Amino acid sequence: MLTLHQKTVVQASFATIAPIADDAAALFYRRLFELDPSLERMFRGDMTEQRRKLMQMLTAAVKGLDRVDQLVPVVQNLGRRHATYGVEDRHYERVGAALLWTLEKGLGGARGARGLEWARATLGARPRHALDYRRELHRAAR
Repeated sequence: MLTLHQKTVVQASFATIAPIADDAAALFYRRLFELDPSLERMFRGDMTEQRRKLMQMLTAAVKGLDRVDQLVPVVQNLGRRHATYGVEDRHYERVGAALLWTLEKGLGGARGARGLEWARATLGARPRHALDYRRELHRAAR
């Protein structure tokens, strides 16, 4: 669980990315597809819209750090939807790596390093919630 100070650092650091949200999202997807080119086939629609959705979800997640009990079901629902798109457990690791790389590029500096440190801790929990939900779906389907 994050302390109040940690949440504040993550939220303040993430706020610095808001002015470059579309560029940050484009960097994320570029890095994601470099890490795993096979994922590009999952994104057949409008990437402008996809980038907007990514930043909207990340913004909600960062703001939701103050209400984790409300955030977990949202992330679990996202994991359920992603399972229907063919997302596999291994994809979450690549998404996390691409996201941290993007944040590192977007944040930079000493303040960014602190924010990135706490982002790593924060993001570590989010994929687990999505994965837990995905595993529950697989068990229920058996």
